Amino acid sequence: MKQSGTGRTSQDLRLLSAFCEYLKVERGLARLSIDSYSGDLAKWHGFLAKRKRTLLNARRSEVREFLAELLKGGAEGRTVARKLSSLRQFYKFLLLDGHLKHDPTLDVDSPRQWKVLPKSLAREQVRGLLDASATVPEAHLREELDLRNRAMLEVLYAGGLRVSELVGLRIEDVKLDLGYLLARGKGDKERIVPLGEPAQRAIREYLSKARAALAGQKRSALLFVGRGARRLSRGRVWQIVSRCSAQTGTHASPHMLRHSAATHMVENGADLRTVQTILGHADISTTQVYTHLALDRLQAVYRKHHPRAQTRPQRTSPGNGESPDDE
Repeated sequence: MKQSGTGRTSQDLRLLSAFCEYLKVERGLARLSIDSYSGDLAKWHGFLAKRKRTLLNARRSEVREFLAELLKGGAEGRTVARKLSSLRQFYKFLLLDGHLKHDPTLDVDSPRQWKVLPKSLAREQVRGLLDASATVPEAHLREELDLRNRAMLEVLYAGGLRVSELVGLRIEDVKLDLGYLLARGKGDKERIVPLGEPAQRAIREYLSKARAALAGQKRSALLFVGRGARRLSRGRVWQIVSRCSAQTGTHASPHMLRHSAATHMVENGADLRTVQTILGHADISTTQVYTHLALDRLQAVYRKHHPRAQTRPQRTSPGNGESPDDE
């Protein structure tokens, strides 16, 4: 075990060294396996050092934060699960050797069971995408197509709609005076989707300045149409989003706009039940991929406003039986 790194106490170094010796002598592990354990625990110890914690007074919440940080950094679930396994073995060793009474890895789910949060766009990236144009300059009815595309992008982001829901929207489904639309999701289930002012404004402009010109002499009940009132395909919408995002130096899809809408709502304090209703998830478990975002915000608000979270009393004896669940 390398002994570099700031903040390592002599007690921590002795425990890490003793564990490596246990792996070698009592479990008979090969050098490479011991090095793997050593590397995992070095990362864990470094994580704790930044929070002025030691191996003996680490808490369950910090184990979860450590794993979440690894996942956010791009580590695969299998890799993070292996690190959790290393921590479990280490704390099992400490328990058996009588160094502590509480295992901070107890009841921590393996990251193999965690759902990966879908990729979303930053808010400034969304703004750039909404301002971009997917229409080539020499295209017939270019301004009308730009207005239609802008309205579609605003609706995708405002309501977190699926592409199939967007292309199936009818004019009668949009209740602009009331600020919402009716979307038909999977299984033809209908739900109310709120629309913000930018989306309402974009739809009004499209209806007043562009839709009639695009439809020509043809009729259609659909809200968004192609030239000659043709129904837009899902592939066409994907193409529009891809072209607009390319102008901002990103690569986006309609699905990413849907996930971005959910992500930004949760970051701003929306509860998961509300997000579930807006997105049209049949099961709350589907929406729970955003749980970590909700917890991050909850912890940030707590740290900012709770008087006991702003300053912590100093512990004079980190190995004195403090429970890792005291939070």
